Amino acid sequence: MDLYKQSYIFKGVLLVTGAIILVITLLYSNYLANNLKDNEEKNIYIFKEALKEMSSIQEFMIQAENDKDTDIQFDLNRDITLLDTIIRAFPLPIIFEDENGTLDGQNFTETKNSDRNFLQQKRKEFMESGQEPLTGTGYASKIYYFNSPLSTRIKYFPLVQALLVGSFIAFGYFLFNASKRAEQNQVWAGMAKETAHQLGTPISAILGWVEYLKEVFKDKPEQDFIIHELKKDVDRLELVADRFSKIGSKPVLKRYDLFQELVEVKDYIQRRSPKKVVFEITPPYQKIEVEINQHLFAWVIENLLRNSLDAMENKGKITIELGEDTENIFIDISDTGHGIPGQKFKSIFRPGYSTKKRGWGLGLSLAKRIIEEYHKGKIFVKSSKPFEKTTFSIKLNKIALA
Repeated sequence: MDLYKQSYIFKGVLLVTGAIILVITLLYSNYLANNLKDNEEKNIYIFKEALKEMSSIQEFMIQAENDKDTDIQFDLNRDITLLDTIIRAFPLPIIFEDENGTLDGQNFTETKNSDRNFLQQKRKEFMESGQEPLTGTGYASKIYYFNSPLSTRIKYFPLVQALLVGSFIAFGYFLFNASKRAEQNQVWAGMAKETAHQLGTPISAILGWVEYLKEVFKDKPEQDFIIHELKKDVDRLELVADRFSKIGSKPVLKRYDLFQELVEVKDYIQRRSPKKVVFEITPPYQKIEVEINQHLFAWVIENLLRNSLDAMENKGKITIELGEDTENIFIDISDTGHGIPGQKFKSIFRPGYSTKKRGWGLGLSLAKRIIEEYHKGKIFVKSSKPFEKTTFSIKLNKIALA
C-alpha cells in the first residue's frame, strides 16, 4: 500500500486550483486590457479630429482677419478655445513639438513634462516603434502619444498574478508536506515507543526463565551452550527494544571505529544467513572514526543487509566498502540480487512502500530518517544492474561529525 497516494491527490487538486485561478485571471485581465485599448483608441480618434478641426478653423481665422469680420473671428476664437480644451484634456501621455523642435510634455509627471532629456528619449522610443506622429500646427506641429500607465500595468498584471498563484501553490505544497511529515513523525515515534514498552514485559520474563534454567541445569554443563545462545537472543531483543525507544528522541552520538562497527553487524547477519551467501568487507587504508549512535546506526546497516539477502533469495554475494575524501565518509553496500528499477530509487524510501508480501514498508524509511535527521548524512541508491550489482550508499559529512 502506498501511503502517499492521498498526498498526490491533494497536490493535484492544489495544482489544478491554482491553474484555474491563473487562467481566469489571464482571461479577465486580457478583457480589461482590450476594453482599455478600445477606450484609448476612441480618445486618440477624438484627439485627431480636434486637431484637424483646429487646423481648419485657423485657416478660417486668417481669412476672417483679412475680411475684418469680427463676429466670425469671435465665433472662431470660441471654437478654438473649446478645441484647445479638448486637446489639453487628452488623457494619454503626449509630447507636443512646435515648428522649432521645442518639446513640451503632457500627462507625464510634473517634472518630466518639462524634462528635455526625458522627452527626447520618449520621442526616440516612439519613432523607433514605427509609429507616425499626429500632425498639427503651432505649438503642436507634431504630436507623439503613448499608452497610459494603467494600460502598461494591466499588460504586466498576468505576470504578477502568475507569480502570486505560483507562490500560493508553493506555500500550500510546503504546508502540506510539513504537516504530513510532522504527522508521520508523531505516528512513527509513538508506534516505536509503544513497541519498546510492549517488548519490555516479555523480555523481563524471559530473562527470569534464563536464570531459572541456569539454576536447573547447573549440574549439566552440556546445556550451557543452549542457555548461552538463549541469553544472546534475549540481549538482542533488549537491543531492539532500546532502538525503538530512541525513535522520536534526540540520540546521543559517540565516536566509534566505523570499520569495526560494520564488521560486528556483518558478522551478526552472516551467522544467521544461508551458507550460499558470501560476505566481503574491504578495510580502509587508515582508521576512520565517526560520531554515531551505535544502536541506531547498526540498525540501518542490518536493514540494508537483510534487504540484500531478500533480494538475492539467499544466494549470492554481499560487499561492504568503506572510503573517504576530504569532506565525506562513504559506505557502499552492494549485492547481486534482482535489482531496483531506476524510477523506484527514491520511492523505496517512502513509508509504506514494500515489494514483500509481508511487512509494513518502514525499514528503509526509518533508515533514511536515522541517517539524515540524526546523523546529518545521506542514504540513497547509488546504482542498480539486475542480478549483477545493486549498491546502496551512505554518505556522512566529516565536518558535521568532527
